[in-house]
Amino acid sequence: MISRHGVKQPRNPWSDGPVFITQCPILPGSYFTYEVIFSEEEGTLWWHAHSDWTRATVHGAIVILPKEGTTFPFPKPDAEEVIVLGSWYKGNLNAEVNDAMANGSDIPHSRGWLINGELGDFANCSSETTYRWSVNYGKTYLLRIVNAVNDDQLFFAIANHNLTIVGLDAAYIKPIATSYVMISPGQTMDVLLTANRPLGQYYMVSTQFLTESAYMNMDIGSAIIEYTGDYNFSSSPIFPDRLPEAKDVEAAMRFTGLIRSLADEDYPISVPLNVTMKMFIVVSMNYLCRNRTYCDDPTAHKIIASSMNNISWANPTVDVLEAYYGNISGYYTTDFPDRPLVMYNFTAKDKDDDVAITDEATKVKVLNYNESVEIVFQGTDVIGGSGVHPMHMHGYSFYVVGMGQGNFNNETDPLTYNLIDPPKANTFIVPKSGWLAIRFVADNPGVWFWHCHFDRHLSWGMDTVFIVKNGETEETSIRPPPSDMPACIFSKHDISIRKWDDNNAGDDQDYL
Repeated sequence: MISRHGVKQPRNPWSDGPVFITQCPILPGSYFTYEVIFSEEEGTLWWHAHSDWTRATVHGAIVILPKEGTTFPFPKPDAEEVIVLGSWYKGNLNAEVNDAMANGSDIPHSRGWLINGELGDFANCSSETTYRWSVNYGKTYLLRIVNAVNDDQLFFAIANHNLTIVGLDAAYIKPIATSYVMISPGQTMDVLLTANRPLGQYYMVSTQFLTESAYMNMDIGSAIIEYTGDYNFSSSPIFPDRLPEAKDVEAAMRFTGLIRSLADEDYPISVPLNVTMKMFIVVSMNYLCRNRTYCDDPTAHKIIASSMNNISWANPTVDVLEAYYGNISGYYTTDFPDRPLVMYNFTAKDKDDDVAITDEATKVKVLNYNESVEIVFQGTDVIGGSGVHPMHMHGYSFYVVGMGQGNFNNETDPLTYNLIDPPKANTFIVPKSGWLAIRFVADNPGVWFWHCHFDRHLSWGMDTVFIVKNGETEETSIRPPPSDMPACIFSKHDISIRKWDDNNAGDDQDYL
């Protein structure tokens, strides 16, 4: 099951990829041919497996060049380089994740950071195979950076070199000159690098940016930039001296706040101004318990979950798209709430214990074709789980019109919206104990997955589905399904959605 992350796939959800959302699994020995349709994308995107945690190793970059007869909105670089940031795990990752989901224990954390498949000089096992990239003095290079990490945001920098960010998620932005970037899992960035430093070797590094209570990974992913020329290499490459610390929230948010669309004559934007559908979605860590009636019992078995508007997603046994297109009942309901059922002080440390308990269900939201949608995502500190959430939408890019700290104020915060040049993205963070406001027009009919791009949060249920209804013409309706769609032959017993084992409920503070 392969997803082209960020590719709109107009009217073609059949090739979108997420398992049990737009297709059932491709069985061993069988195949499915994806049809990838590019439309307005330009820049860097990526592809990855979208079943269990297989994207940890099954992923790669997608480069979409400017149309023939056009060029970049910046001076053409002399060359390009794809930089894929990844995470490294020991053991059989999918087996360990399945076991953790079955008994409620911690989901495995990465053991290191990869740059183009190598841990780099700071790991004994890969110091001899560190990725090296040769550059010529005076040349400008376009770095196409993909954050393919499963579960962490990263700071990224190149020693003694400034970077200029010119694109995000296959959309150009106003250039940002910076010494570092913060990139969330799922995001891609186009970055200009001018090789104008003294001849030598310089480290390119990635390190963790952490806002949660989870295990802090102090490892450093590294690669080496080496200038060509006749000179003696120093004993070791130069290391970045302006890389933020792992929990430097201010540095991360300062960088994120600089991102703006070009919004010019050649690259216009169209932010929806007349919003017809407003949603307020609380994204939260939670508990699930075997029987909600007894959740208040201190001896009740509870496991960690996550939710959107207090609904923790459960996969159906027939994918949502097939059930919707074939009008097959019983696999989902259309009552995903537009607002949380209970309002409370979302970012307070002390809250009623009942708000920590969530319900598991398969609830979707149905949108009319061409509806103008605004969603405000609100983070919480339920069970001490405050952190950022990189929210990703399939089938669409959206405008990030606002973000802030604390609880969203429906009267004053909309007055701060950027409706002039907001960034357009397919993945963007909800700040730690804060909110994110986005807008888009529901003009791509189909079944589209919405989820946090931290895989542990996705596995625990921080996901849902938007169904966008057909328009009135064939050109505004879902295309018919291909003939080789994978068959849905599974039962509940075959799918590890949630299983219960009273012997091990896990320690929530280890893996929020």
